[in-house]
Amino acid sequence: MATSIRQNVFITAKDHSVSGEQFQLIENDKFGFLETIPKPSVEKLPEYYKTEDYISHTDSKRNLFEKVYHGIREVSLKRKLKLINSFQTDQKKLLDFGCGTGDFLKTAQDKGWSVSGIEPNKEARQIANAKTNNVVLESSQINSFQKQSFDVITLWHVLEHIPNLEEQIIILKSLIKPNGVLIIAVPNYKSYDAKHYNQFWAAYDVPRHLWHFNQDSVSKLFSKISMTVINTKPMVFDAYYVSLLSEKYKSGRMNVIKAFWTGFKSNYKAKSSGEYSSLIYTIKNS
Repeated sequence: MATSIRQNVFITAKDHSVSGEQFQLIENDKFGFLETIPKPSVEKLPEYYKTEDYISHTDSKRNLFEKVYHGIREVSLKRKLKLINSFQTDQKKLLDFGCGTGDFLKTAQDKGWSVSGIEPNKEARQIANAKTNNVVLESSQINSFQKQSFDVITLWHVLEHIPNLEEQIIILKSLIKPNGVLIIAVPNYKSYDAKHYNQFWAAYDVPRHLWHFNQDSVSKLFSKISMTVINTKPMVFDAYYVSLLSEKYKSGRMNVIKAFWTGFKSNYKAKSSGEYSSLIYTIKNS
């Protein structure tokens, strides 16, 4: 991705999951998001996902944190389904890009959607295919889809992981039908919980998160390819989930009371500011 960067460091954050390395977050003056610097090479990047704690690649429920995650996910799946069902489509064709272990695909498939998925992680892809009758492909197979063939494409906390950002969103746009929609959920570094936890904010998740978005940067990024943000919705559970993990990074243990209070304050303040911990963007094709 060609970028124009001001070398002013917004924050320095640590990889708490795998390497313990430090990374700088630097503002991109073209779009306004933050970039993780240095970025791992495409070849090295998978090494940073090799941990049992990377929860979106597993269905395990070994501890309180994982049980909370999966409990929240069940509620979130219903809300995601309600969102995609709100769009008037003839064929109900859905692509979930970065589908993880396939729970959202399975939920949509059970409710009449014709579904396809893309998942780069081999283990997660195998789990997803077992749930969905083998509709999930690896990343290199995205060009096998017919152009303008999907009514809805979703990326649930995936956009921040994509190395070749500008190139990839052009490909995604080419797969959406005219007047179809792209639905993207990403963390919001302008939220109260992000500011509260500072370098310990779990949603920075360097270097797996290569890009860190705010609302203006999402609009700028997609307006460049003639797509328009038409709606945003909060993911209110994320403030609690992220705060719980942030407490662990900050103090060495999950302080449930402190995490709940911070999550509550973040959501309360966001009612007036709109700056929720994570946001879902509905982006219309044209």
